[in-house]
Amino acid sequence: MTTVRLPLFPLNSVLFPGLVLPLNVFEERYRAMMRELLKTPEEEPRRFAVVAIRDGHEVAPSLPGLPDPTAVPERGAAEGFGADPAKALHRVGCVADAATIRERADGTFEVLATGTTRVRLLSVDASGPFLVAELEHLGEEPGDEAGALAEGVLRAFRQYQKRLAGARERSLTTGAELPDEPGVVSYLVAAAMMLDIPTKQRLLQAPDTASRLRDELKLLRTETSVIRTLPSLPAAELTRGPTSLN
Repeated sequence: MTTVRLPLFPLNSVLFPGLVLPLNVFEERYRAMMRELLKTPEEEPRRFAVVAIRDGHEVAPSLPGLPDPTAVPERGAAEGFGADPAKALHRVGCVADAATIRERADGTFEVLATGTTRVRLLSVDASGPFLVAELEHLGEEPGDEAGALAEGVLRAFRQYQKRLAGARERSLTTGAELPDEPGVVSYLVAAAMMLDIPTKQRLLQAPDTASRLRDELKLLRTETSVIRTLPSLPAAELTRGPTSLN
């Protein structure tokens, strides 16, 4: 089993390999993480792991009564995640490679990273200024009929886009060609669909590409049917990922 220790950035979102992650980093524990990553030479990858939060808070209270009137400020790397941070986090996440880490005059950071590979969370160390995780790299097999499934998912995804565009009475055309490599298709569609975190997490940790594509095909057909029934359903840009407050 190949393991690696990396800084850990929990988020209220799921990062998929190949997808871009913009971050606005303002909490001290994550600012400390970025300062540490900046010590890595530019020619080397500046990597950290992203995991979705199962039970906890992405942004911990920083002042009495903010944002919750009953909140008491917490301190330390594990603030907002309880005594055992690992229990508050999903067990499968994604390594992020920070292409840009720019420090602002006020000490906050603007970060642009890209998901690279899936990892399994083995343990979390909260003894330092930020969380550090012991991680196991997760490979991925294509599975049976991944190519044919990817074609079906792409067709269903285009229909989903059209229905969603109609719900907003505007075009979602990006002008870019969608990929045809099954693994890339599976991650792009998983990230682009309007799904809750548990569903996106399920897609991230699928045992193989074909399994993820089969799940996506069912979801696309269901969601398209819902949008057809409820044409006023609100939507979001399909080609943009959420920007974390952190």
